[in-house]
Amino acid sequence: MINIILFGPPGSGKGTQAAMLKEHFNLLHISTGDLLRAEIKNETTLGMEAKKFMDAGQLVPDAIVINMIGGTVDEVNQKNKSGIIFDGFPRTVAQAEALDNLLAEKNTSIKCVLSLVVDEEELTKRILERGKSSGRTDDQDEATIKKRVLEYRTKTEPVANYYAQHNLVKEIKGIGSISEIFEALKNAIENL
Repeated sequence: MINIILFGPPGSGKGTQAAMLKEHFNLLHISTGDLLRAEIKNETTLGMEAKKFMDAGQLVPDAIVINMIGGTVDEVNQKNKSGIIFDGFPRTVAQAEALDNLLAEKNTSIKCVLSLVVDEEELTKRILERGKSSGRTDDQDEATIKKRVLEYRTKTEPVANYYAQHNLVKEIKGIGSISEIFEALKNAIENL
C-alpha cells in the first residue's frame, strides 16, 4: 500500500496536485476538511461531536479526527485503492504520531512525505490571485495571508522535521507549471 502525505504551505498547490495524484495512482484522497464536512452532513456520531467543537469556534480534538480517519483508512481495500494520499493532515507532531500508530494497527505506514517548497512571495501572489475568483475573504487580504503562512511555518512545518527523522521527506520544487510540478511529484512516488 502506498500511503503519502502531501505537505506544503497555503497556496502551494496541494489540492490541485492531490487530485491529480489520486487519479494517476488510484489513491484514496483524505482531506480532513472534506472528511469533517461529510461526517457532519451525514450526522454521524463523530460528525455531531466534531460539530459541537466547531460551533464553539474550537479546533476539533485530534482523537475525533483520528477516529474519522481510521474509518476512512478501512475503505482502501473496500474501494480497491492502491493507498492513501493525506492532504492537510497531520498538522501537528501529535497528529503525526497518532496517524503513525493508527496505520501501524492496520499493518501499514507512511511511505513518504512530499513537501512542496514555495517561497513566501509566490505564495502570497497565488493566494491573492485565487482570492479574486474564490470570493474567500481570507484569500484577499495580504496581512491575513502572511499570518496563515506564519502559522504553517511555526505549527505545521515541525511535522516535516518529525518525518525527516525517519528519512521519509522528499522536497519538491513547487514553482513551475502545474504539469511540471505533477511530473516531479509523480517521479518521486514512482521511485519509492
